[in-house]
Amino acid sequence: MAETAEEIKARKEREKDELYALDISGVEWHGAPGTEEHEERVEIAYLPGGAVAMRSSLDPDTVLRYTEAEWRAFVLGARDGEFDLEPAGPEAE
Repeated sequence: MAETAEEIKARKEREKDELYALDISGVEWHGAPGTEEHEERVEIAYLPGGAVAMRSSLDPDTVLRYTEAEWRAFVLGARDGEFDLEPAGPEAE
């Protein structure tokens, strides 16, 4: 039997609660190849169950966590150009 919308929402909330309850103090953070640790960059850490944590090197105490499904959707969207920045204003031309 398929889950109802309420059951899906409750399951996703439980997954997020579990994800944010993980102790990630010992994870290994990775930046994009070719970047240095002292540079401004986005860093990710791989968590159990295919989940991913993400932070800015400038604000390492603020960490976002994504389930495997959320991360997969983000990566596929990025590969497809969904998040490409559009030029804004005359300085971008």
